Amino acid sequence: MTARAMGSGTVSFGLVSIPVKLYSSSETKSGISFNLLHGKCGGRLKQQYICPQDANEIVERDQMVKGYEFAKGQYVTFSEEELKALDEQGTEAIEITEFVKSDRVDPIYFDKAYYLGPDKGAARAYKLLVEAMKETGRCALAKYAARGKGYLVMLRPVKGGMLMQQLRYADEVRPFAEVPIEDATIKDHELKLAVQLIDQIATEEFKPEQYEDEVKKRTQALIQKKIEGEEVRAAPAEAPTGKIIDLMEALKASLGSKAAAAGEGAAEAEDERKAPRRAGAQSAGKSKAAKK
Repeated sequence: MTARAMGSGTVSFGLVSIPVKLYSSSETKSGISFNLLHGKCGGRLKQQYICPQDANEIVERDQMVKGYEFAKGQYVTFSEEELKALDEQGTEAIEITEFVKSDRVDPIYFDKAYYLGPDKGAARAYKLLVEAMKETGRCALAKYAARGKGYLVMLRPVKGGMLMQQLRYADEVRPFAEVPIEDATIKDHELKLAVQLIDQIATEEFKPEQYEDEVKKRTQALIQKKIEGEEVRAAPAEAPTGKIIDLMEALKASLGSKAAAAGEGAAEAEDERKAPRRAGAQSAGKSKAAKK
């Protein structure tokens, strides 16, 4: 099914302008949302805002104003007009500011992603930019304004075209230095075992179709049972066990279990391969017996 464009823009660098269309790169399938109901009658609840300083009076939306808390319990308020004046003007321009090596942008800065496709008449310029980025091993950093906000984005070539990756600003990413880590010493033989374990389960490429959202599957199954009127009983939760694990023993056990699993898999494959031979041999034996 052909994707439906959700917006348009113009990629510009130097004197080159490339009209493009934006397409969503993902589908919102992961979340299953629930509504809040009244346990007594099953009616759906409505959200209301109350003012605790005014005898818990219910406040309607047309009576609300936005405020910024600059000190504990102290606010400065803004009207919708004042906030609207601060919005970035949406020009639909994707203005490239620089090109950097593709591996120099840490994925921690990655946010939402959109596919970019060429608009009418822009296929040649679009493909030229894609191929030039592939040839140089670089991606483009650009400024983009939409929905009243200014965004930092990265344009990078992907299989079949180009993707616009929305990036977080530097002040939106916390430094790892804030994470407390105790000093530790790693022994050579421990490192060798860990590397061996990684090599055992290493693959050459990421295949996302091998993974599924198990919680989502269980939730959908439970919803279906409820719809069909089945009685549902929750399984008792296992009590957590706090075991002190010996690192070397855990690594050796992991290597052993992986080797055993690999051996079982090889044995099953060998049995499947030999099965047709055995079946053929049995048929031949029956034929000889029939001739006698």
